[in-house]
Amino acid sequence: MKKVTIITGHYGSGKTNISVNLALEMAQSGKKVTVVDLDIVNPYFRTADFGELFSDFNINLITPMYANSNLDIPAISFDIERLALDDGYLIIDVGGDDSGSTALGRYKSVFDRLSESNDIDMLYVINKYRLLTKTPEQAVQLMREIEYTARFKHTGIINNSNLGEETDIQTVLDSLDYADEVSKYTGLPVVFTSSPCEFECERTKIKVIKRYVRNVWEQRQG
Repeated sequence: MKKVTIITGHYGSGKTNISVNLALEMAQSGKKVTVVDLDIVNPYFRTADFGELFSDFNINLITPMYANSNLDIPAISFDIERLALDDGYLIIDVGGDDSGSTALGRYKSVFDRLSESNDIDMLYVINKYRLLTKTPEQAVQLMREIEYTARFKHTGIINNSNLGEETDIQTVLDSLDYADEVSKYTGLPVVFTSSPCEFECERTKIKVIKRYVRNVWEQRQG
């Protein structure tokens, strides 16, 4: 991972779950990690919900004002530059689609400086099995819209195509052509393909991703 990793994607692509997994992986390897919840749009599936889990692993979590309340007010005041220059790693979980990535635009100058020193990645999470990104063309169009509002370009793709608890190895394998097409259209590498279990695959790097984020109805049942 680079010093700063920005995670973007479509609503329901699993970007928050990816952010949680990456943060825990880095923390468990002894790294200092800070996670910024920049999701000021969607009150569900946000990293702000994992404060207790992050605390157990000494992960610093920074959330928007009014996170985890019944107030949906987009109030943010993050000193991204200070956080980026601090020791350790910074993961920024961005709100879904172009509306969620608008908040990134205000930090363009910071991200440009980090880009010059090759200390930043902006990774786009794709999911073949989600509405509005079922085709490579749809996924690429959404990615361009996010870049336009964020005023920053992606550097890589994470193939997180899944069907929740129904995901198996075949589900993952069936998504590889889709991910390759998105990669071809954008010229960006597939950094890894997520899977609920480890298996050998010559076409892509497989990373086991644990499912921490639950659907709203699952949370209510729990």
